[in-house]
Amino acid sequence: MAFLNVTEYAEIAIGPAGRVGQMPMSPKIASYGVANAGASTQGQIFNAKTRFVRLHADSLCCYEIDVNPTAVAIGAGMSNRLAAGQTEFLAVPQGAGYRVAAVLST
Repeated sequence: MAFLNVTEYAEIAIGPAGRVGQMPMSPKIASYGVANAGASTQGQIFNAKTRFVRLHADSLCCYEIDVNPTAVAIGAGMSNRLAAGQTEFLAVPQGAGYRVAAVLST
């Protein structure tokens, strides 16, 4: 079975000179897989402290992030797409009750 790996972070790195980095600050808040199958599957609600997520697809998939998301793999309303092996970093509204949904794509 294919999965969309989700890693949640609270902060981004800020260096000693006050420069903001383009990477999340460890440790992570949570990490889990969302089944990436023939129907849209939702992951868990993001932690209340989560502000950034890292998505990594082990197969071609589409995803949506919202309160009650449904990922769509084809057509005019197609969701955001990730190639197999692709990683994406996204900011999300903190404490908004969002989660990610994924579906296998072609």
